[in-house]
Amino acid sequence: MPPTPVPYPIPAAETQVELLVVNSRFIATACLADTVASARESLARLRAAIPTANHHVYAYRVGYGNSIIESMSDDGEPTGTAGPPTMAVLRGADIGDTLVVVTRIFGGTKLGTGGLVRAYSDATRAVLEALPRQLKIPRQQIGLEFAYSFYERIKLLIAEYEGTIDDETFGQDASLIVTLPQSNVPPFTARITDMTAGKVEVIHFDEEPSP
Repeated sequence: MPPTPVPYPIPAAETQVELLVVNSRFIATACLADTVASARESLARLRAAIPTANHHVYAYRVGYGNSIIESMSDDGEPTGTAGPPTMAVLRGADIGDTLVVVTRIFGGTKLGTGGLVRAYSDATRAVLEALPRQLKIPRQQIGLEFAYSFYERIKLLIAEYEGTIDDETFGQDASLIVTLPQSNVPPFTARITDMTAGKVEVIHFDEEPSP
């Protein structure tokens, strides 16, 4: 079986900082990117926000730990002076599902390759230090079918295990679709089985990541 996903830090809110380096403005933005599609959408949005900028350098890491999708770009800066240093700082930040875009507005003075590496690294480091974080807790959706006599007790048990009711259907029996922290699913299932003497059917759906 694959390993159970563990909680990991992700951005809690989009954050932006600005550094001035020899009259060039480096505007660094960090935001949540939990899919490649969302990273590309945010990049396009940030590009459109400052269309006259000279460069929109980016790096993103979707996932965490050993399951990562990465991408970066120098966006017209000399090769290796912008995207790689931005990615290097992001890799060292112990955070997942994150896009960093450093927008440069040229100030008239060339910085040289060393100056560019330092500027993009410093801008990325500054925005990640300012970035608020929260834990991404893997969640699992399950279905429950049971007699009405169990309804109130099951609702209390769902709350006890930090679950939410996504849908309710009432026919001959009651049916619920519930989302729980993934680590709580086995003990919740065991409690349900014990409490109802196995009279509740528990249906396990695919994992559903939480925001």
